[in-house]
Amino acid sequence: VVCLVAYHIFFMLFVWSYWKTIFTLPMNPSKEFHLSYSDKESLEREPRGESQQEVLRRAAKDLPIYTRTMSGAIRYCDRCQLVKPDRCHHCSVCDKCILKMDHHCPWVNNCVGFSNYKFFLLFLAYSLLYCIFIAATDLQYFIKFWTNGLPDTQAKFHIMFLFFAAAMFSVSLSSLFGYHCWLVSKNKSTLEVFRAPIFRHRTDKNGFSLGFSKNLRQVFGDEKKYWLLPVFSSLGDGCSFPTCLVNQDPEQASTPGGLTSTSKSENHLFPAKPLRDSQSHLLTDPQSWSDISAKAEKGKVGMSNPALTMENET
Repeated sequence: VVCLVAYHIFFMLFVWSYWKTIFTLPMNPSKEFHLSYSDKESLEREPRGESQQEVLRRAAKDLPIYTRTMSGAIRYCDRCQLVKPDRCHHCSVCDKCILKMDHHCPWVNNCVGFSNYKFFLLFLAYSLLYCIFIAATDLQYFIKFWTNGLPDTQAKFHIMFLFFAAAMFSVSLSSLFGYHCWLVSKNKSTLEVFRAPIFRHRTDKNGFSLGFSKNLRQVFGDEKKYWLLPVFSSLGDGCSFPTCLVNQDPEQASTPGGLTSTSKSENHLFPAKPLRDSQSHLLTDPQSWSDISAKAEKGKVGMSNPALTMENET
């Protein structure tokens, strides 16, 4: 009875998380990041190069955009005609930009990104527990198979196949789940491991890492009662993310969107105001940043930079 209850619990959680991973639509950039009709016309009229970058800089001046292409240009998607938010990438399979895209998974026929990354992690965890449970409960019968302790029927070959299948899936799933646990602890995506994010002042592979606790909360949320359930509880809106960068970008204004800071001694090292009210409170959490919050802002420099060139990125 205990084994049957445990089996059905693991099975239900596995199917639930798998279903949510498959049928949760990936989130796309909000309308704030799409170019207006006049900006699109200006971009089409201008020759490629600095003139187009000027149009994009003007369109992105009120957006919390802190990453750039390898050449330092604004990240722009020709296919979707939008300025890419940080950690957003264009999926060639889905043919659209995905917020905080991790990868396109053929096993679930869906993009894994901001909207379903938690579900994908739980799917890996529960499928691993499911396979381990089956292998563990089948082990005693697997041993009896080799010691001729089972009745001579076709069922004993089913037992052997079941054990081998569960054991092999357990090995492969454990490596994949361990890898994504490491990604969560470092607040990275699979794409960011292969290509570190490039910020306005430099490349920083750990630019979005806030420490293990905050990295975990960014994916699973603050309510621990929802951590093990395939319900959406991730923090933020997927369009802007806090960073751990200490050195202020000389090209960046003190606050996004041209807002005026109310206190000269306050130094925001990451977006101080979200696009929507659903933005994570990690952005303004003063704890863990007290050692750097006393740094004074040294100055403000305009957004224009004649050295930047246009580069489209997929």
